[in-house]
Amino acid sequence: MDENTRIVNINEENISEYPPSCFLNPKNEGYLTKVDWLKERFSEGMKIKLLYLGDEKKSAGFIEYVPGEFAWRAVNASGYMFIHCIYINGNKNKEKGLGTLLIDECFKDAEKAGMAGIAVITSEGTFMAGKSLFLKNGFEQVGESKPSFSLLVRKTSDLPDPSFRNTEDILKEYSGLNIVYSDQCPWVSRSIPELKETAEEHGLAIKTRRISCPEDAQNAPSVYSTFNLVYDGKLLSDHYISKRRFENILKKEVLNKK
Repeated sequence: MDENTRIVNINEENISEYPPSCFLNPKNEGYLTKVDWLKERFSEGMKIKLLYLGDEKKSAGFIEYVPGEFAWRAVNASGYMFIHCIYINGNKNKEKGLGTLLIDECFKDAEKAGMAGIAVITSEGTFMAGKSLFLKNGFEQVGESKPSFSLLVRKTSDLPDPSFRNTEDILKEYSGLNIVYSDQCPWVSRSIPELKETAEEHGLAIKTRRISCPEDAQNAPSVYSTFNLVYDGKLLSDHYISKRRFENILKKEVLNKK
């Protein structure tokens, strides 16, 4: 690691001093909700590491990961370290090998804990890392799920591969309009009151359920788990959406069918 590069391990004591890049303003409710969520996760082995370049006060990137049995995604990944998020901040920091540095940090922790390797879900959408970063760092693809999710693993033993859980059967259990979400993403948690209010403005009854533990996240109606918009057993969105996007979905999938 370059002497101008440093990685800070985040814990309950220093998280207010070192907020990860995707977090909102520390005074924002979404940020505070995420911090509370993290404080509950640290005892489960959750790790967040921030990467800084030189004397810059804003982090150039971060990675969040946890032992697979505590993953907040619809996966079977016990025995592996599971990456929730990895993010490099700003185009100026891209293509510098910073993502590789963060992945290596995760791999070291997985080896130290005697795990079989590390696993991650990727997507070619805009809200998650794509798989190219992981493929060039020794990962192999072991699963696919609609619409564009890939499950990848970098192994150090012959433990069975991680796998996606069956979200299709879980989807069928939902009737009416539902939002199932977790506080794992600060952008999601801050949007829920606005989306609920928007549905009610259109005269729609909407049920919201906050996922409160890893087991529930692993049994969510979509692979990403963090945000699920479901109408009568159909998944309408599997990631954070704006109010305008939500209204467009309602008009197309719900209001026009009433």
